[in-house]
Amino acid sequence: MPKGKHILGGMPKGKHIFGTVRIGDKGQIVIPKEARQVFGLSPGDSLLVLGDEENGIVLARSEVLNGVAMEILGKVITPKKE
Repeated sequence: MPKGKHILGGMPKGKHIFGTVRIGDKGQIVIPKEARQVFGLSPGDSLLVLGDEENGIVLARSEVLNGVAMEILGKVITPKKE
């Protein structure tokens, strides 16, 4: 398995720092090749973008959080009575 560009060194197993990315003119970023390989990302895959104004942005596979989101929505949304 490829190793990330560990700019801090001594990273625990399974933790990676892949370097930095730049935002292009169209707001796009390129996910580093090593990160795509480690996480099995391919063209056409969907990622969920989460944001916290104090802590930043997180990218996650949408299916990873789908179950959690559905559980939360199931508790919040009540079925309409006919």
